Amino acid sequence: MSIKEHQTLDLHIGKIINTARKKQGLTIADIAEQSGISRGMLSKIENGQVSPSLDSLLKISRALGVPISSFFREFDSEEGGAQLVRSEEKLEVVRRGTKVGHTYHLLAYDHGPKKLFEPFLISLDNKSEVFPTFSHEGKVFMHLLEGELIYRHGKQTYHMKPGDSLTYDARISHGPEELIEVPIRFLNIIFYDQNAPE
Repeated sequence: MSIKEHQTLDLHIGKIINTARKKQGLTIADIAEQSGISRGMLSKIENGQVSPSLDSLLKISRALGVPISSFFREFDSEEGGAQLVRSEEKLEVVRRGTKVGHTYHLLAYDHGPKKLFEPFLISLDNKSEVFPTFSHEGKVFMHLLEGELIYRHGKQTYHMKPGDSLTYDARISHGPEELIEVPIRFLNIIFYDQNAPE
């Protein structure tokens, strides 16, 4: 372990000890008395100024009533990197066949070199609209949130109501066949083959 990593670990351990002590309403003097470690040394440990020995950490963990492993927990855990798209930030996109009363909102933006998936919230509001059929790469997971419709996939049709889901190969022609009850809202998540050419 490099000097920098040692310093980072010392700061991490110090912060954990400080948080655990304060959470229990204990002072450095309280821990010093119970652990047999001087107040000055405990202060340095909490501030990450020294590398505590395992013996010292064991004494501190017993004084705090916490397992010694808690001092190292999450030190090497990966940082989060989730993407949050708020309701008002949904990106409206234009797709082939998109008309008035037929909107696609993209719910996540894939920034990688290869597109792995696309989640859409699709809204259909015009009951008399006639839809073209679609055919594209990928597999689709569709989940109906609101409304009622007949959905076609190849030669088969599926009568869908709220809560129903449909999974299908997107290379086979598909699309709404009949809108029974509008407004219709459904999630469409397209998964792309990672080995497919870009």
